[in-house]
Amino acid sequence: MTGTQRQHKGVALVTGGGTGVGKAIAHGLALAGWTVVISGRRAEVLDQAASELKAGSGRDAMAVAADVGNPASVADLFSRIDATYGRLDLLVNNAGVGAPAVPLEELSYESWSAVVAANLTGAFLCTQQAFRLMKAQQPRGGRIINNGSISATTPRPNSAPYTATKHAISGLTKSTALDGRPFDIACGQIDIGNASTEMTTTIAKGVLQANGDIAAEPMIDAGLVADAVVYMAGLPLDANVLTMTVMATKMPFVGRG
Repeated sequence: MTGTQRQHKGVALVTGGGTGVGKAIAHGLALAGWTVVISGRRAEVLDQAASELKAGSGRDAMAVAADVGNPASVADLFSRIDATYGRLDLLVNNAGVGAPAVPLEELSYESWSAVVAANLTGAFLCTQQAFRLMKAQQPRGGRIINNGSISATTPRPNSAPYTATKHAISGLTKSTALDGRPFDIACGQIDIGNASTEMTTTIAKGVLQANGDIAAEPMIDAGLVADAVVYMAGLPLDANVLTMTVMATKMPFVGRG
């Protein structure tokens, strides 16, 4: 990414945009010329991230505290975007959580439900609201990019809730791409492997492997993920990256576990 300001691309919403990969994506989009809205559950974190976005890119940025697993909260988020900007050109469904890495039979219902609400229901609710805006606005259409994670393909040990929701995101991506066709709404998915953030520090130190070993794994800078999303977002609506995997080259993903 470069700091060169480019022609305005439109209005983008990044859920989970106050920290980690979401924050990096929001920063990359702002530098590329997008007006960015970030959402998350912690207002103070979002406000700080929005201030950094404005200072770093020179573009407008809005922070809206929202719980993506709550229909009323999601509806309010999109109403505020509509009231402020009158349209939405890009939705990045990035918000998500994990569950404790415990044996499947020991996982609580509450932990399972929290992951499903944030990772899957949240992406659906935001997609639903985005469809309503994108169909009605002029010019109509837009793009949705889902954060699938490489867990959309291959699980880690003791990760049933996260893996199940990310597999489901792949189905949501394909359904969204199909149902959006008549309305100029494109949808794609980025599967990320080991982007370096505060949430992934344990992976760099050592994490359980499929063969039972504990091993440190290579990481990549989260800015590289942002670059990939900026590329996907910048395509004309008659072109789409349906799936893209961005990963550390030497991480133990391709091969036998």
